Amino acid sequence: MDNKPVLNIKSLKEQVYEYLREQMRVGEILPGSVIDMEETSKKLGVSKTPLRDALLLLEMEGFVSILPRRKVIVNTLSLQDIKNYYEIIGALESEALLLALDNLKEPDVQYMEELNAAMKDAIDRDNFDLYYEKNLNFHNVFLDRSGNENLKKIVNTLKKRLYDFPRQKGFVKEWEQASIGEHAELVRLIQQRNAEKAVDFIRDVHWSFRVQKKFIDLYYVKASSLIE
Repeated sequence: MDNKPVLNIKSLKEQVYEYLREQMRVGEILPGSVIDMEETSKKLGVSKTPLRDALLLLEMEGFVSILPRRKVIVNTLSLQDIKNYYEIIGALESEALLLALDNLKEPDVQYMEELNAAMKDAIDRDNFDLYYEKNLNFHNVFLDRSGNENLKKIVNTLKKRLYDFPRQKGFVKEWEQASIGEHAELVRLIQQRNAEKAVDFIRDVHWSFRVQKKFIDLYYVKASSLIE
């Protein structure tokens, strides 16, 4: 007997959204390109309604702009966008950390140390995808403990805009190594329960556009040329 579910649990809108996001991540749909609604709906075998709903969600998240006459432009990522996102993420993650500090127990801090060690191992093996996964998990420890799911969702959406649009083929090893060092310092401040310094550090160093700009310029070569 075939025990496969008859229906996909996810809605058509969610499936279309995830398909389009994955295409952006792998570089099949590039910033600056046009999404043809007619062609896309035929390719996916869906009506325009779930496609339109998925595109509206992508527009809300800043990935596309829906123009008159059903024209959909995939937004580019300028250096000014990156600066804005760093400021927003820095502010939100510092608030999340402040909310989370009383909830971060020793096993949480140990897990952050383990994730940071795994990031170092991944970079030593030039495995950027694994590094990125562990990096997200590291930050999600205190984002989860903040108790603010809406904040976490906004932060992780902006990170997708920064790093999955599309995912860069290469990486700046010096940047990743510096980030690992910053994580170690953040863990140290958390262990000391130094709330003020920990919050300031994540906002004014780890997510400081000014501090990170030398690496940003190397990583976002195309974006750097689009600054207004």
